[in-house]
Amino acid sequence: MAKLSSEQKKTVGRVMHEFKHGELRKGRGGKVKNPRQAIAIALSEAGTSNRQSRGENRRRLRKTKAKERRGQTAQQRKEGRRAMDRTATRRKSTRKAASSRRSNGPTRAELYKQAQRRKIPGRSRMNKAQLQRALRR
Repeated sequence: MAKLSSEQKKTVGRVMHEFKHGELRKGRGGKVKNPRQAIAIALSEAGTSNRQSRGENRRRLRKTKAKERRGQTAQQRKEGRRAMDRTATRRKSTRKAASSRRSNGPTRAELYKQAQRRKIPGRSRMNKAQLQRALRR
């Protein structure tokens, strides 16, 4: 089995916690009683299932992370946890963007907006260095 990222490990842990406490539900609402089924659901939600395509795994992980941010998992509902404080998240991302601007110039998003204004073809597939080169021309 491939190594899991930290966020995938957390998702698998949460789903197995829900199973252990009888909160994990099947698609139609019945409780999951089989540990193998719980593991399959955990891997599917974490986006590491070997039964799904790479794209489907990415979609599942994105969907799961959005559900966790909204506070809609069974564990969060039962234990009274709500979605993460969005202001703290914004503060972190603002600091990160500011520090990257100081060290490496404009961010990729800023370069992309400039490329969009100048209608540079192929800009969506370019990385930061490629965008900088294209904008210099």
